[in-house]
Amino acid sequence: MAKSVIITCAVTGGIHTPSMSEYLPITPQEIADDAVAAAEAGASILHLHARNPDDGRPTPDPKVFMEFLPRIKQQTDAVVNITTGGGLGMTLDERLAAARQASPEMTSLNMGSMNFALFPILDKIKDFKHAWEPEMLEMTRDFIFRNTFKDIEYILKDLGEGHGVKFEFECYDVGHLYNLAHFVDRGLVKPPFFVQTIFGILGGIGADPENLMHMRRIADKLFGEDYEWSILAAGRHQMPFVTQGAILGGNVRVGLEDSLYLGKGELAKSNADQVKKIRRIVEDLSLTVATPQEARKRLGLKGGDRVNF
Repeated sequence: MAKSVIITCAVTGGIHTPSMSEYLPITPQEIADDAVAAAEAGASILHLHARNPDDGRPTPDPKVFMEFLPRIKQQTDAVVNITTGGGLGMTLDERLAAARQASPEMTSLNMGSMNFALFPILDKIKDFKHAWEPEMLEMTRDFIFRNTFKDIEYILKDLGEGHGVKFEFECYDVGHLYNLAHFVDRGLVKPPFFVQTIFGILGGIGADPENLMHMRRIADKLFGEDYEWSILAAGRHQMPFVTQGAILGGNVRVGLEDSLYLGKGELAKSNADQVKKIRRIVEDLSLTVATPQEARKRLGLKGGDRVNF
């Protein structure tokens, strides 16, 4: 019998900017409302960033996170997954600050340093509401997102051993799977673990179906039955790719962090719209959607009663 599909929703992220969509959640209230609606629509994991409520700039400030985390917990049973990627250019300690304070069930963990290029967006959008938006996009022309082996080990020990956190291991290329295998072999990552394979970011592996199959083959070779596989793709590749992933037995991630659109030329008006769409697709494939409790059991999470919010 096929396993149920775990839907992760990445609510706001740190990549898209306010000028790109009026529907991008910015304030703590907007993030909380969108997250709760996404959970009600079928998302069992909520991947969360925070933004400065005044101008939408990504912020690592734990105080801002704590304005929406308790609201989400009070209104839904979904698993809260806090970013450790933060926003481009943040220091490691800034990126970990919210997770250290909140001690969530899950955090994200990018499995390597990489070029993370967003500057091509400048060719598509010319009018911005805030000066920081084009500046951030242009900065990525000469930017490397840093997660060295030392950084990754530090995060695994600080949050994993120190807080009982499990990770969404974000793998943007094949080499990231081997980086993860290195830590598995050393005993710093123990099964079951959650592998999020990511496609379509300039600097990572491209959104080609052949790459989807290749990443799955390599992950199976390295991890066997010890992992849960999930798929996300950026921009217009989002729905086609996660659909293919679900057909292949994977879990899926959607949300306005990954794509601002619901269909060709149609902005998604909420995260819940994307969750409802992928849920319908999953159920049309005669698959079932996992509940938060099913996700917790399969991922070996500590439980929502052991968080600090």
